[in-house]
Amino acid sequence: MIPELVRIHDVIDVVISTLNARDPYTSEHSFRVALFSELLSEQMSLPARTHQRLHIAAHLHDIGKVGVPDGILNKPGRLTEVEKLQIQLHPRIGFDILQRLPTFREVARIVLHHHERIDGLGYPNRLHGRQIPLESRIIAVADAFDAMTSDRPYRRGMPVETAAEEIARHAGDQFDPEVVAHFERAIDLLATHVQSGQEPTRLPGEPDHDSLMHSRIASAA
Repeated sequence: MIPELVRIHDVIDVVISTLNARDPYTSEHSFRVALFSELLSEQMSLPARTHQRLHIAAHLHDIGKVGVPDGILNKPGRLTEVEKLQIQLHPRIGFDILQRLPTFREVARIVLHHHERIDGLGYPNRLHGRQIPLESRIIAVADAFDAMTSDRPYRRGMPVETAAEEIARHAGDQFDPEVVAHFERAIDLLATHVQSGQEPTRLPGEPDHDSLMHSRIASAA
């Protein structure tokens, strides 16, 4: 099991390094989404295998953004309708990349559906309710929470309390109410990690990302 995890996390390390070289924000965002997803998984007492799949999928959920033009990915303003459609291709691109690796086929399905909505108005397949994998429903909440609370060059992040209210307001349409209920119970812990900037815990055999963190700090200097 440990050698397999080492191989898996070698792949993850390469992917994250590639994302970081192209778009440091997406790389950092993926770390935080993985952390928040893990905290929710622990709050929900999910089985170890589900927790592991979630950990990997959360790290890789935005890998499809390698197929989105830089001008759209880093645009400091509102996207046009055409640009929104291009951004919405990234779950499918991520799926196409990951499904080529037999070990990642379950992860690929989670990545494909992380922008679906409970009410069926998400993308790419307009799944609804429990048609959406549980791991995708968890990542959807973690993804939105980090997007709202993160600072960007063109705006300040929301306060944690405001972001939590937005998540709660969309329980039942955008987000799974059960996941949101666990999110609300874990909000104090999530807020602590937002403030501390802590990285996700590593699974056995996962590489240390200190060197990647140093490169991010250097690039931000």
